[in-house]
Amino acid sequence: MATTTTISGGGGAGGAGGEDRVMATAQQIVKSLNTTKEVTEDMLLIFSSFDNRLSNISNLIETKTEVDQFEAAEKVIMRWDSNSEASRHTLPWDEAPEEAAEYLAAVDEILQMTEDLAIRSDGEMMDRAESALQVAMTRLEDEFRHILIRNTVPLDADRLYGSIRRVSLSFPTNEGEIMGDFDSFVDDDQENSCYHERGGSLGDDVCVDLIQPDAVAELKEIADRMIRSGYEKECCQVYSSVRRDVLDECLAILGVEKLSIEEVQKIEWRSLDEKMKKWMQAVKIVVRVLLWGEKRLCDQAFSGSDLIKEVCFTETAKGCVMQLLNFGEAVAIGRRSSEKLFRILDMYDALADVLPDLEALFSDELGQFVWSEARGVLAGLGEAAKGTFAEFENAVRSETSRRPIQGGEIHPLTRYVMNYVKLVVDYSETLNTLLESEDDDESDHLQNRDGDNLQLGNAPPIGRRLLLLMSCLESNLTEKSKLYEDNAMQYIFLMNNILYIVQKVKDSELGKILGDHWVRKRRGQIRQYATSYLRASWSKVLACLKDEGIGGSSSNASKMALKERFKNFNACFEDIYRIQTAWKVHDAQLREELRISISEKVIPAYRSFMGRFGNNLESGRNAGKYIKYTPEDLENYLLDLFEGSSLVLHHMRRKTA
Repeated sequence: MATTTTISGGGGAGGAGGEDRVMATAQQIVKSLNTTKEVTEDMLLIFSSFDNRLSNISNLIETKTEVDQFEAAEKVIMRWDSNSEASRHTLPWDEAPEEAAEYLAAVDEILQMTEDLAIRSDGEMMDRAESALQVAMTRLEDEFRHILIRNTVPLDADRLYGSIRRVSLSFPTNEGEIMGDFDSFVDDDQENSCYHERGGSLGDDVCVDLIQPDAVAELKEIADRMIRSGYEKECCQVYSSVRRDVLDECLAILGVEKLSIEEVQKIEWRSLDEKMKKWMQAVKIVVRVLLWGEKRLCDQAFSGSDLIKEVCFTETAKGCVMQLLNFGEAVAIGRRSSEKLFRILDMYDALADVLPDLEALFSDELGQFVWSEARGVLAGLGEAAKGTFAEFENAVRSETSRRPIQGGEIHPLTRYVMNYVKLVVDYSETLNTLLESEDDDESDHLQNRDGDNLQLGNAPPIGRRLLLLMSCLESNLTEKSKLYEDNAMQYIFLMNNILYIVQKVKDSELGKILGDHWVRKRRGQIRQYATSYLRASWSKVLACLKDEGIGGSSSNASKMALKERFKNFNACFEDIYRIQTAWKVHDAQLREELRISISEKVIPAYRSFMGRFGNNLESGRNAGKYIKYTPEDLENYLLDLFEGSSLVLHHMRRKTA
């Protein structure tokens, strides 16, 4: 009791010193016994019950417990230090789940302690904790990278290509300009026709995972702790670096090369056309499939922070999107030529189709510039399409080849333009959108063409442009018909070409755009050309079969005059036969109708003339020299006309059955 009284009697500094000595003595006694942790805590509690001055010893117990916990966690982290010998022999993270769980628990322990105000006031402990966390974050960063790399799933491009629904449109394409050698163009019903394949549509149910689903939880475990530790920047950098490489590899698998604008503009057309097709497929697959998959992965791995997941996604995805957009920009500002129009429109449609997806994917402030760039490239492709279509119109208007087509056949310009225009119609919806704001300064030209202005009022923009284009083509063909010295052949050429145009219009959606009135008017023109042909070609023949100048009735007609008439008729008919068998009327029905029209004009007149005057010569010598053909002979010979192969009549009368 005396000892107790002495201790309690101490005051001030002495009292405090006495209490410290008691505490130190208690600790020394426990330490000297070299007991386990649990026994030590029990003994300290017993000591504290002897005297109320030892009541604060419970704080010593708590501090001792926290220190032990910290040291245990620190030991686990340091054992995994990448510089330690033990770390070099550890199993990969995903092959040692128990060790991984222990490590994460150790990180959690130290994080919890650093957030505790009591520990934060202890400078030495905080230094050790921060050092341990730094080691831990280095380790977690490495594991984060390894998990991303090890669990990456290669892109199955064949499966994705198989899900794209394509549309093939017939169109004879050529590498050269429209003003080039038109003979190289073929009709679309011939065997060697080429096809323009429009960009396909991607099914809505297509979904791919470019990382093993089981790895997502592990990524989230690490990401949560790195973000909590203030290492979100390092975490984002690792994620974006690995996933950027994955997306770049996907682009390579899809056939998209990393090319500068200058390199794209130097590529010859056939190669560029292939690259444009691959680009269209890649845009749909990347945006609709890969980027949405990447977005899901970011949302899952970084669910604890909206800002972090937006930053990681934008940094990961913007590179491959910008690579695609750079190619689109290069095409948009490239040299314009007519053969590029449909591929440019395909690219425009592909990008317009995914633009809402891009807006949704890059909706935050960080990614807004990506969507803005996409809108700019889309506008550029639209301008390129409009400019290319205008180039085509100018080419049709200014095509001035001076070489007449043999046999009056369909001009290559006509074939090219009509096949081109048929394909234009398949893009009417897109072109109407692009041309809606265009002022058609040349529409007044159509007002002067009788009847065509009836369609202008209600016609959509592409309808007005096509009416104008058809007008330009017809005017050009009229000028080209004048290259033929033979007036009759001019009309054969015009009939061939206008009928070809009418047939192409009727057999396609063009008919709905240009209208029935337009078709009826051209059919009327063909009939007028047929009448003009008969007049130009057969008037001279029919003049030989008239009664004027023969010298009276059939009984007293001059034999000399009759011989001259038959001689002239034979010469004219044989000349026409030789020339016009070489002419080619492409359409079988038109060919037959022309032969019937000729027969209806010539055969009755010849039969009548022979009936009136034939007997005057047949009774004389050398009658066959003048009356060489019967009406039936002539009718048979007319069947040889317009077949495209020149024939010559023999100077002997054909024997008829």
